[in-house]
Amino acid sequence: MNGQGLLIQALVYLTAGVVSVPIAKRIGLGSVLGYLIAGVIVGPFLLDLVGEPADVMKFAEFGVVILLFLIGLEVRPALPWRMRPAIFGLGGGQMAGTTLAMAAAGLALGLDWRTALAAGAVLALSSTAIVLANLEEKGLRQGTLGEAVFGVLLFQDLAVIPLFALLPLLAVTAPVHEAAAAAGHGASLLDAMGLPGWARALAILGAVAAVIGGGRYLVRPVFRFIAQARLREIFTATALLLVVAVAALMQTVGLSPALGAFLAGVVLAESEFRRELETDIEPFRGLLLGLFFITVGAGLDFSVIARQPALLIALVIGMMVLKAVAMFGVGALFRMPRREAGATAVSLAQGGEFAFVLLGFTVAAGVIDPQLSKLLSAVVALSMAFTPLAFLAYEKLVLSREAGPGAEPEHIPYDEGEPEVIVAGFGRFGQIAARLLIANDFNVVTLDSSIEQIELLRAFGRKVHYGDASRMDLLRTAGAEKARLLIVAIDDKDKAVELVEAAKLAFPNLTILSRAWDRRHAYDLLAHGADDVERESFEGSLAMGKRALMRLGFSERRAVGAAAAFRKLDRKLFETLAPAYGQEENYVLASRDSTETMERLLNAEMRRVGAEEEVNDELPFPARRVEKDRQPV
Repeated sequence: MNGQGLLIQALVYLTAGVVSVPIAKRIGLGSVLGYLIAGVIVGPFLLDLVGEPADVMKFAEFGVVILLFLIGLEVRPALPWRMRPAIFGLGGGQMAGTTLAMAAAGLALGLDWRTALAAGAVLALSSTAIVLANLEEKGLRQGTLGEAVFGVLLFQDLAVIPLFALLPLLAVTAPVHEAAAAAGHGASLLDAMGLPGWARALAILGAVAAVIGGGRYLVRPVFRFIAQARLREIFTATALLLVVAVAALMQTVGLSPALGAFLAGVVLAESEFRRELETDIEPFRGLLLGLFFITVGAGLDFSVIARQPALLIALVIGMMVLKAVAMFGVGALFRMPRREAGATAVSLAQGGEFAFVLLGFTVAAGVIDPQLSKLLSAVVALSMAFTPLAFLAYEKLVLSREAGPGAEPEHIPYDEGEPEVIVAGFGRFGQIAARLLIANDFNVVTLDSSIEQIELLRAFGRKVHYGDASRMDLLRTAGAEKARLLIVAIDDKDKAVELVEAAKLAFPNLTILSRAWDRRHAYDLLAHGADDVERESFEGSLAMGKRALMRLGFSERRAVGAAAAFRKLDRKLFETLAPAYGQEENYVLASRDSTETMERLLNAEMRRVGAEEEVNDELPFPARRVEKDRQPV
């Protein structure tokens, strides 16, 4: 494909997406179905504007690779344990139950038991890309429904690895690696080298070990080095380089590139760069997944559909019904509410993107006949196209009716991505506030842009995420839409004001508390949307003054009273001067007058506090305390 052809292809795909998706969203079909319809329209069987979709599919599949990398970043060590009922219970039950149900259907249609079992395992997989995109679009990604669906999808993604090892054991004919190469699936450098089975296994294990070891001991130092340069575009390029390198390594040894990216994401899930990686790669995921959906629609082989339309539609409906029934049964077995079990079953009823890879792999391994593989590929593609429609129908007919107008919104359980408080800046100021909140059992996510500070704090066991909190996309990734408070504790005065202003516009329901350098900075912050401010040195200076009074002979009670009186009067002065701020001459005059007034009031208050103490001690109170009445330091 030459440069001009590439530009025309890009023009066609982008135009198709830009035109069709808003229309599909407007009429309630959703963006995924809009992309699929756009692909059908511009595909070779209607307008024929895209040439050979397989050429673009190789690039578009990178969207699935990025999606799996981002999913891997969500799989922190605590997550599988917390979600074990959803992952290993629902996920394992769905995989086993659906595989057996599909295999039984294959046997009933006259397939060999080995072919039927292999086809059942392949068709048991669902589309991670379509399901998660559909749930996010409808606001169902979080909560018990989203957690159940995510758990099943995660188990399926993990199950693909053993499927690559187990499916060749079901071979009906001799493996045909040439066929795989011709089809563009399953062939790898190891195939070309003709290595024996044990050597291939060692190479695969070595590649997996390289991803794990490199992610743990090599990638994180590289990201630290890049982060110190403070060049956002280089950080983004490094993140994409990591995904591409891992995908290429996995493809070299014959494994799915998406699974390699998933593994890399898991390795980096606990790193301080997780939030920044998610934020930088997210835009590429959305764009490439959209391209992937368009190419799926463009790749629908209408010649196969035209030859056997009744059989194909029956197979699609049969597969989706069998998968939905099996999933609903598993959900009932694990005592899921009927409403959620039904929504989960409908969401997971389609075939998955890994089915295309595994079908080509099974052809190469002599497990499934090439003609049957083409038929099953068409079934999977059509089921992916039907899924948004099926969920839309279920939503309109079941979910809306069961929910009712007075239903309570679903409670969203806490996850690290949905904190109650976000602390932007984890230096000497932010640490104190965050530690106090954490000690009182509030869920806090902390962000800091200094890699040196993060390394130091992590050495002491503090969990801090790397990232520039002034970026609204990063705050959104950190959970600002669900959080209750944002504490701005960054060192940069101007950036703090910009962050407060942008966060107030982006998240109007978020309460913002900000650190201020001085009185003027505090006024700026309040003017740009901060709900409350704290001058960073005020309380420390006041505490020092209180200790100085005690060292000079004041009782603790009298020193505390003096500090409290000073704090109260200073706050009153702060509020009095606020209207004059921004008018320099008026502000200076008002400040001078108010300061003189404050000093008189403060002296009077100090005498009053002293008088109360003397009365309580039953001692005479002189008009002015003389030096001999004071205790030595």
